[in-house]
Amino acid sequence: MDNPRATNDDLTAKARIRNAALDLYAQYGEERVSLRAIAAEAGVTLGLVQHHFKTKAGLLAAVDELVAEYFWQAVAQADDQTDPAAAAAARREAVQRMLAENPPVFNYIRRAAFELESARMPLLDVLIDNLRGEVAELRATGVASVQHHESKQVIAVFMRLMGELFLQPFVEAAWERLPHADDEPTPRLSVTIKDY
Repeated sequence: MDNPRATNDDLTAKARIRNAALDLYAQYGEERVSLRAIAAEAGVTLGLVQHHFKTKAGLLAAVDELVAEYFWQAVAQADDQTDPAAAAAARREAVQRMLAENPPVFNYIRRAAFELESARMPLLDVLIDNLRGEVAELRATGVASVQHHESKQVIAVFMRLMGELFLQPFVEAAWERLPHADDEPTPRLSVTIKDY
């Protein structure tokens, strides 16, 4: 997978600012991070942050786009499968691998998911819009069924990808606190959407 983030040596000041914002927002939350702190982390002036992004909202939108790019690159790199179940599993594994390799992305999405305020909706909008396009393509090519409503398919795919990623750590943490045999596997969470 191409690294949407690249390395600091390869980056423009604008990209360094965006990456610093991702790291700080993932660690502390967007509300607790000032533009001044982002500028210091990126090694630039506050004026340069304002020049490139104008406002904190503009910078947040750029971070949302970066996070969505990570997500969609992972989905695009999943093995092409003609079987819908195999295609879904390949996408889920690709996203899980990407998130494991990029903890700031995972933490940023986790914070956004649990802070669903109006200000955080742009990330959800970007993810859902991209997923709608992918589901439409899968339906058009016959990989996904056209017997279900497209909106329900989008929700089902989204929740399988995201729901399991965010909730499985809770299952693992709870499992570690309960008595069980050492060789007994950790239960795996499965998300099912009713009326689908």
